[in-house]
Amino acid sequence: MFTGIITDIGRIRTLENRGDLRARIETGYDTAGIEIGASIACDGVCLTAVALGGDWFDVDISAETVSKTNIGDWAEGGRINLERALKVGDELGGHIVSGHVDGVAEVVAMRDEGDSTRVTFRAPEDLARFIAPKGSVALNGTSLTVNEVAGRDFGVNLIPHTQEVTTWGLVKQGDRINLEIDTLARYVARLRDYGA
Repeated sequence: MFTGIITDIGRIRTLENRGDLRARIETGYDTAGIEIGASIACDGVCLTAVALGGDWFDVDISAETVSKTNIGDWAEGGRINLERALKVGDELGGHIVSGHVDGVAEVVAMRDEGDSTRVTFRAPEDLARFIAPKGSVALNGTSLTVNEVAGRDFGVNLIPHTQEVTTWGLVKQGDRINLEIDTLARYVARLRDYGA
């Protein structure tokens, strides 16, 4: 479980196909405090640390995960949002995020609004119904509030702080973004569709 509050920006050092994709991710985390088998959200994808070094950890990524996320767009030297798994007693500053990406959204428009940036995303058709104004979504692992929804398109505001402490300062139109819908929205839709 995660909160969608990004705590580090990692850098992809290497990508290697070995049946599964192996990624080495440089981090500012104290890797002495990470155990083999620990879950780390990497751009919103819950991945397992399988090897550790002084300032890096390795993860293995299945072809299934690559096909359902934007990981196929990763490149050596690229930056990704990182979050360690939630511990009992940690502050829940964002919303409950599982790290199980539901699909990939596309950045379709960007415009400055004061010091913030309004970004419009296009959700996959089958996920659009789960996104509501003032609801929560996780985008590349970041807990964000939806401002407005129009069909498959929805907008969020990125304040300067968010752009500085995450990879959102690097986003551009056309980028493919990992989307995890709010867990509560999923259960409400299930109850509506099949009754209680």
